[in-house]
Amino acid sequence: MMGIRDLPALNAVLNGTAALLLFFGRKAVKTGKVNHHKTLMLSGVGVSAFFLSSYLVYHFNTQVVTRYAGQGWDRWMYYSILLTHIPLAILMVPFILMALWFAWRKQFERHARITRWLWWVWMYVSVTGVAIYVMLYLLPQGQT
Repeated sequence: MMGIRDLPALNAVLNGTAALLLFFGRKAVKTGKVNHHKTLMLSGVGVSAFFLSSYLVYHFNTQVVTRYAGQGWDRWMYYSILLTHIPLAILMVPFILMALWFAWRKQFERHARITRWLWWVWMYVSVTGVAIYVMLYLLPQGQT
């Protein structure tokens, strides 16, 4: 049975899954497989929404304050990633909702205009989410 302390690992898996869905979703639309693109991207939204729910449950139900314990270049790297990851993760949510709205309304030109840059931000946030987990929980000097 999965406990609250297992949620960071689940969140990393969800972020990695979202990155894969985004990658293949973009590839599908570039090759004209619009229905496949739609399925993959809606799955990516679902996985990301599940991640956000799991992330919030973890942070609202634990008293854990995670601090990165590394002291070398990796500490600088960790905080550089974290300080870009968090604001971009927050800022992209309304743009994802707008992209979904435009696609649903079949306003594909507006959808494409947003997703040209949104895809890169979302991919960055998903991949750096996994990197943050690895640095915190899998590297020996990770957390305190």
